[in-house]
Amino acid sequence: MMTDFKDKVAVLTGAGSGFGLECARIAAQRGMRLVLVDVQQDALDRAVEELRGQGVEVLARKVDVSDAAQMEALGAAVQERMGAPHFVFNNAGVGAGGLVWENSVADWQWVLGVNLWGVIHGVRVFTPMMLEAAGRDPNWRGHIVNTASMAGLLTPPNMGVYNVSKHAVVALTETLYQDLALVTDQVGASVLCPYFVPTGINSSERNRPQDLAAGRATRSQRIGQAMNDKAVSSGKVTAAQVAAQVFEAVANNAFYIYSHPQALGNVQQRMEAIVGQQNPPDPFAARPEVGEKLRQELRQDFRVS
Repeated sequence: MMTDFKDKVAVLTGAGSGFGLECARIAAQRGMRLVLVDVQQDALDRAVEELRGQGVEVLARKVDVSDAAQMEALGAAVQERMGAPHFVFNNAGVGAGGLVWENSVADWQWVLGVNLWGVIHGVRVFTPMMLEAAGRDPNWRGHIVNTASMAGLLTPPNMGVYNVSKHAVVALTETLYQDLALVTDQVGASVLCPYFVPTGINSSERNRPQDLAAGRATRSQRIGQAMNDKAVSSGKVTAAQVAAQVFEAVANNAFYIYSHPQALGNVQQRMEAIVGQQNPPDPFAARPEVGEKLRQELRQDFRVS
């Protein structure tokens, strides 16, 4: 259980905005030394300026978390400058929607690259450093938090590529928790599963690399983007509130972190259907008018003229 944060080292990816920036702010308030990582240079620069202005020690790196070599270089820089991190927040993420068969290879590579491989790289680079530090000092404590989503526990339609990436992060993090428990009591793990929270992820195309550029958007992708924009922008829970939950979970060694626990009823229905060998439940049962509108709009493309 990690309760003392002062002078400890925090590595945060996606630190230029959203959950990453808000967790960096809390870490700074608690006296931590920060490693800020983002792919968007201007956002990273603003975060660095803000936090260094508070007298915080900051190491900043522009990194594409999907790139193994860049993440390994980040790990080496952190080890050299600050030593093993005590808190690792594998948080960088992007969003994409549309009917699952309409996503291009580039869509899959981009979303899985950031959302899943970024977490994989964070785990494989930093966990050994943390375990080594724990092995040298029985009082050393560390914690890893990976950002997934409620879409990692549910399967909402018209956003399959995102669902797949986030389900994989949940499975990875649950396994990390179990693997760590086999070898140490000094390093913990948690998974963050937010619902619709205004963070900027709905405009993540701004950082999409040219070699994985999106093609012309399909009807389902345009509809999915519009629905996501509306849901995210109308979210009442803030990124700052979720960041506070992250630190509370780390201090209490709590594994699952939810921004909207009221959504767990849908998770329960899904799990009950799995155990009961039932077909997947209607995702629009609570709002049938939304499901009917979506079906009508999408079936226009499949009607025989």
